Amino acid sequence: MGCCSSTEGKRDWKPLEERSCTDIPWLIIFILFCFGMACICGYPIATGGASRLISGYDSYGNTCGRKNYQIQGVTLSGRDMTENKYVFFLDPCNLDLINRKIKSIALCVSKCPNSELKTYSDLKQFALNNGSELCSYDISATRYPSHTERFTKCPKLPVPPSKAVPVFHRCIPVDVGCYAEFAQAFITFVGDNSVLRRVIAGVMASKEIIMGLCVLALALSLIMMVVIRYISKVLVWILTVLVIIGSIGGTGILWWLYVDHRNAANNNTLSVFGKEVASDNVKALLVYSIGATIFTVVLLIIMFFMRKRVALTISLFHVAGKVFIHLPLLALQPFWTFLCLMLFWVYWIAVLLFLGTAGTPIKNNATDAVEYHMQGPLQYLVWYHAVGLIWISEFILAFQQMTISGAVVTYYFTRNKSQMPATPILSSMVRTIRYHLGTIAKGSFIITLVKIPRLILTYIHTQLKGKENACARCMLKACVCCLWCLEKCLAYLNQNAYTATAINSTSFCTSAREAFLILVENALRVAAINTVGDFVLFLGKVLIVSCTAFAGILALNYQREYTVWVLPLLIVCLFAFLVAHCFLSVFEIVVDVLFLCFAVDAKYNDGSPGREYYMDKALMEFVENSKKMGQYKPEDGDKREMKAMARGGTVA
Repeated sequence: MGCCSSTEGKRDWKPLEERSCTDIPWLIIFILFCFGMACICGYPIATGGASRLISGYDSYGNTCGRKNYQIQGVTLSGRDMTENKYVFFLDPCNLDLINRKIKSIALCVSKCPNSELKTYSDLKQFALNNGSELCSYDISATRYPSHTERFTKCPKLPVPPSKAVPVFHRCIPVDVGCYAEFAQAFITFVGDNSVLRRVIAGVMASKEIIMGLCVLALALSLIMMVVIRYISKVLVWILTVLVIIGSIGGTGILWWLYVDHRNAANNNTLSVFGKEVASDNVKALLVYSIGATIFTVVLLIIMFFMRKRVALTISLFHVAGKVFIHLPLLALQPFWTFLCLMLFWVYWIAVLLFLGTAGTPIKNNATDAVEYHMQGPLQYLVWYHAVGLIWISEFILAFQQMTISGAVVTYYFTRNKSQMPATPILSSMVRTIRYHLGTIAKGSFIITLVKIPRLILTYIHTQLKGKENACARCMLKACVCCLWCLEKCLAYLNQNAYTATAINSTSFCTSAREAFLILVENALRVAAINTVGDFVLFLGKVLIVSCTAFAGILALNYQREYTVWVLPLLIVCLFAFLVAHCFLSVFEIVVDVLFLCFAVDAKYNDGSPGREYYMDKALMEFVENSKKMGQYKPEDGDKREMKAMARGGTVA
C-alpha cells in the first residue's frame, strides 16, 4: 500500500482481508537459485557421473554393466562390461580415513561370492563355475594359484561372503566384524578394539528393542499432543509433578542398577565375555547415574525459582489447546515437514555423490587407479550445492512456520469460530504459496547468511584443534558463539515477522520492524509468558525422553549378559528427543504466534464498542491474573482507531 493522504478517512484494521504478494524480487532470486541447483543435478547426469555412481565403476574407469571407451594411458580401460554388473573390492575393509573411502582395487564382476573363499584355488574354482573373475583382468582364472602378483591383484584371503546392494550394485560383506571396522573409522573415543566390537554387537543384538523404543517415543509424543489438546489447564502441574517424580525415581533406579550390576560383575560364575560386558555396563551406569543426579538437582532448583511464573502459563496453554481442537491438522505438521526435508536431503546427497563421480578421468600414478575430478570453474559447483542445502532447508522450515502462523492468525482474528475455513491449515498453505513465498525466501536467506560463516568457523576450529594457540582458539570459539546467538535471535525475529506478514500481508522488512517494536513494547510479557512456556515444553521433552529411557533400561536389563548398553540407550534417547522436539516445537510456535496476536490485539483495542478485543476469555483472565501478581501493567488504550501496519509507505 502506498502513502495515504491525511484526508483519507480512518478505517479499522482488518486482518486477513487484504492480501497482496510480498517480496516478489526475492521470490525471483530464489527461483533462479533453484534453477541453478537443477542445472548442477543435470551436469553429472549429462556427463555420465550419475550412471557411474548407480552402476558402479572399477579402478580402471570402466562402468559396470555397459561397454566403455578407452582412457588414454590406462591399458585395462575400455572393456565390455555388459555381463559384469557388480563392483567387487579386493579388500573392502581397508579404509582411507582421510579421504573417507575404501582403499582397495575395485573390479566389475558378474556375481558376488556368497560363501567364504579361503584359498586361491577356491578363487579359481569360483571363477570357473560362475564366470566371475575376482582377480585383476590381466590374470586368467587358471593362473590364480601360481601367479606372482596374486598377493596384490587378487582379493585378500579369506574372501568374506558378500551380497549385492540393491540399486547400487556393490558387493558388500555380510560379516559384522567388517562393520565394526567401518564404525571404527568414525569413532575415536574407544581405544580398545574389543570394546568397539562388543558395542556394535550389542546394537545388533538389541535392534528389535531399539526399534520398539523408537515407536514408543513416537507414541508418547502423540499422547503428549493429545494431553495438550484436551487437558491443557492441568497440563503444567501434571508435567511438573511427573518430571519431579520421573527425575528422582529415574536417578534412584540408575543408582540401584549400578550397585546391582557391580555386584553381578564380581560373580565368579560369569564367562570371560560376560565379565567384559558386565564391566562395560557398570562403567556406563556409573556415568549415567552421576549425570542424572546432577541434572535432577539443577532441574529441581530451576523449578523451585520458577514455581510462581509457571502458574501464569496455564491460561495461554488453554488457548493453545483450543487452537489444536479447531485445527487438528496442526499435529501433522512435523510429518510433512520431516518428509519434505528427508526428500530434499536424499536428493541433495544423491547429487553430491553424482558430482563425486563426474568430471574428467585422471590416472593416479601412485595407485594406477582412475579418479574423476572436476576442473576449472566446475569445481565450485559443490560450494553452490552446499549453500543450497542450507537455504532450501531453512526455506522448508520457514514455510512450516508461515503456514502455522497463518492458520493460528485466522483462528485468533475470527470472532465467530463457526465461520472459519473448513481446513484452515490448507487455506493458510495455499495463501502462503500464492502471496508470501518471497517473504519466506528472504527470511530463510538471512538465516543462511549467518549460518554459513558459523559453520565455516566451526570447521576451521575442528581442523586446527590442537594446533592453534590459546588466544586463537578463544577467539574462534567467541566468534562461533556470537554467530550462534545472532542466528537464534534472527530466527525468533523471523518467526514473528512471518506472523506479522500472515496478519497484515506486509513485506518481510516491514513485518520484522513492526513485530520487533511490538515485542520491545511487551518485553516483560515476552519474558513472563514465552520463556515460561518454552520451559514447560522443555519439561514435556524431558518427560518423553525419561519415559523412553526408563523403558529402555528395563528392556535392556533382561539382556545384561549379551548387550552393552552405551550405544543402544544413546540411540534411543537421541531419537526420543528429536521426535519430542519435532512435535512440541509446533506447540511452541502456536504459543509464540498467539502471544504476538494478543500483543497486537491489546495495543490496538481497549474493549470499548467498535474496538472489541479479539482475544479469548482465557487470555483476558490471564491479563487479570498478571495484574494481580504484579508481573506487568498493560498499556492504556492509545485513544485512536486501529490502522493497518504500514506497507511500503506511511499512514497519516
